[in-house]
Amino acid sequence: MLNIVLFGPPGSGKGTQSEKIIEKYGLIHISTGDLLREQVAAQTELGKQAKEIMDTGELVSDKIVIGMIRVKLEENQDSPGFIFDGFPRTIEQARELRKALTDYDERVGVMISLEVPREELVKRLLKRGEETGRSDDNLEIINNRIDVYNRQTIPVTYYYDKMHKHAAVDGIGSVDKIYSRIVEVNGKVKK
Repeated sequence: MLNIVLFGPPGSGKGTQSEKIIEKYGLIHISTGDLLREQVAAQTELGKQAKEIMDTGELVSDKIVIGMIRVKLEENQDSPGFIFDGFPRTIEQARELRKALTDYDERVGVMISLEVPREELVKRLLKRGEETGRSDDNLEIINNRIDVYNRQTIPVTYYYDKMHKHAAVDGIGSVDKIYSRIVEVNGKVKK
């Protein structure tokens, strides 16, 4: 089974590249936002717990998120693998993901981080905001999101570095060029 963590700051192209990776390898896409919405809509026990927390404006706990990931892993044991899009966001989440995968005799094969300079991220997100009207794609919020990523999420790369599973990929260039870099990195991963 191939399990990939796709990582990068807002505007790095994770969503675009996830689609291409899923198409090539047939992986199951795991996005915590999608999982939360699915569980809430299905009114599962985890979904009910998450909805209560989300309705107060708080972040859903790691325990609930990992519980949802475990459900997804259980439901898709016959898949060729998973792509974790934007998760884990903290070292604690990375540890919990490792435990969850170990329960299924699985592991993360590679954590690919898309490396994009801040100026380019801001440019991409402002353009996306103009094209889509997303209210969170304004300069103040963009800068805050990048700062939060740098402060709270970058340490996850060090966690995967220690296990020799982190691969930085240049996130500048055409979508296809970036994708070919990802495929090249993945080709070097021990399955």
